[in-house]
Amino acid sequence: MAATLQGIKQRFGIIGRSPLLDRALSTAQRVSQTDLSVLIQGESGVGKEVFSRIIHDLSNRKHNKFIAINTGAIPEGTINSELFGHEKGSFTGATSDRKGYFETVNGGTIFLDEIGEMPLDTQAYLLRVLESGEFIKVGASKTLKTDIRVIAATNVNLLDKIKQGKFREDLYYRLNTVPIKVPSLKERREDIYMLMRKFAVDFSEKYRTDSIKLTEEARIVFEKYNWPGNVRELRNVVEQLSVLSEEKQIDVRDLVEIVPNIFDNNLPAKINSKGSESFEEREILYKFLFEMKNDLNDMKSLVYELIRSNDLAMPDMSGIRQKANAPSVARDFEQLRPEPHSNIVSNQEFRKEDAPIIISNAPNFQIEAEEVIESLSLEEMEKEYIKKALKKYRGRRKEAAEELGISERTLYRKINQYQIEE
Repeated sequence: MAATLQGIKQRFGIIGRSPLLDRALSTAQRVSQTDLSVLIQGESGVGKEVFSRIIHDLSNRKHNKFIAINTGAIPEGTINSELFGHEKGSFTGATSDRKGYFETVNGGTIFLDEIGEMPLDTQAYLLRVLESGEFIKVGASKTLKTDIRVIAATNVNLLDKIKQGKFREDLYYRLNTVPIKVPSLKERREDIYMLMRKFAVDFSEKYRTDSIKLTEEARIVFEKYNWPGNVRELRNVVEQLSVLSEEKQIDVRDLVEIVPNIFDNNLPAKINSKGSESFEEREILYKFLFEMKNDLNDMKSLVYELIRSNDLAMPDMSGIRQKANAPSVARDFEQLRPEPHSNIVSNQEFRKEDAPIIISNAPNFQIEAEEVIESLSLEEMEKEYIKKALKKYRGRRKEAAEELGISERTLYRKINQYQIEE
């Protein structure tokens, strides 16, 4: 079976080694030898039409016609005529008889994409075709027969449509004889880089240029992105990078220029902004977090130095460890206890004029741990950082914006958003 699947991938240009993808291909290969109705499910852009071609081309109908129809793109008033045909004079504009797809593709396969958008009356016609192979042209009274295989596809949950009264339950179960779930890119991340390399080579040949490559950091970002448009979006992004990037070694900055929202799915909280401003605002938060980390390190160093300089005896930290829930900090302080025969100079050996301020070193000395609850809101941190920049440059927005690494327009919008007084 593995060799068969590999042959299918090569024949139809399918890239990937995901078990979910292999399972879907295996199901398509098995059902192709039958005339059963198939319902292909998957997000937009995953390649559902490719699976319908696989089923047709591997079936006994491969020498007959195949047609793919997007039922959601055909107006409700004409879809019955398109699918089943009409008689002359059956409606305004029907100046002659017309054969529908179910008549012209007789003996072949018809692929109905976006089946969930099909009108209810058309669903009744389709159900009759699936059950008996019979249909009637619009405006006619004569019943016609057809031998056609129906493959349907949807990117919505048809069971929800049934609950809303927008899809027939009997038609759903008639179509869903064999379901095939095509995985999205976020369900097969191991295939993302392989697809990217394939598209990069294709576009380098098409535009007669060198193939683009990703740095290690850019590759990680590329694979972590959720790709809501799936393979279609991935292909478009690779084409844009191939055409627009001056350097063929693509780094994270190049990715951000082409796909400004590529970090949206990697952040713990989503920032509601658009374009390059989203990246600039994240830069503000990153700088603020780094500054906080440096401040904490400076404070910890100051406390360590104070303890060493004063030869302070450290109390039992078990109570603090439980109360403050900070075992790592407690261990750091425990390491500062002087050993019995250490060479640390005692307080009495300091000269009076050199002695620092002494915090009580009495035996009953205790440290009271106090839980401090700080606001962890990203918006509050961003607001505070903007205030600091404005204060530093005395309200001069241009210089403050340069300090923050954002545009002056973005800074002005943020000042209004947070109602910051300058």
